[in-house]
Amino acid sequence: MTFCAVVVAAGRGERFGQPKQLVEVAGRPLAAWSLATVGAMPELGDVVIATEPQSILTFERLAREFAPRLRAMVVAGGATRQESVARALAAVPDRCDAVFVHDGARPLLVAADVRAGMAVTASGTGAVLAAPVADTIKVVAPDSRSVVRTLDRTELWAAQTPQFAMLADLRAAHAAAAAAAFVGTDEAMLLERAGYRVVVVPASGENFKVTLPGDRDRAEAILRRRMGVPASAAAG
Repeated sequence: MTFCAVVVAAGRGERFGQPKQLVEVAGRPLAAWSLATVGAMPELGDVVIATEPQSILTFERLAREFAPRLRAMVVAGGATRQESVARALAAVPDRCDAVFVHDGARPLLVAADVRAGMAVTASGTGAVLAAPVADTIKVVAPDSRSVVRTLDRTELWAAQTPQFAMLADLRAAHAAAAAAAFVGTDEAMLLERAGYRVVVVPASGENFKVTLPGDRDRAEAILRRRMGVPASAAAG
């Protein structure tokens, strides 16, 4: 089975305070960390990147620098994440049987987790990297903020990316959502809605999304630790 990586690196970064995909983290643009991870996987040959129109040339350069072995296509994203992914899927070459979609704002991706998701992907079956929820989750009435009920956290997992599917299945799920004007929060949700089976792949470690400025600092510390850079040297 031939996989294509899809990296979503678009958006305005409203909660972060600026577009974050090119913010420097541990010496690289944020999204470059994901590109480097997938670029080092010998089983991959293609990557499609969805980004802002004004960043297309920049990401073409980043793909050459951080994933030089891969055949890279950079496309303009849409008004929503879902639209950006749909545009990226349309650009996936026909030689690819399956895809995984990863948020470029998750720089701590490790290849072992990608491979675990690839291993369980099949026709009619997608996968999502996820972690068990540690907090107790409350359902709250939006008007009064009163607790309606408490969910059983043993059944709850926090979805991450990558999310995996056969190319034909994910294209069909996106098409069905577009036809119904349905907007989901991730690919797994669209696959579920379209009747496909989605299995959880337990994440092996840190794979959080950089959403707030403090997340960037945390990610930088972890990445520098992985590179063996002492905290004192990073601070200096």
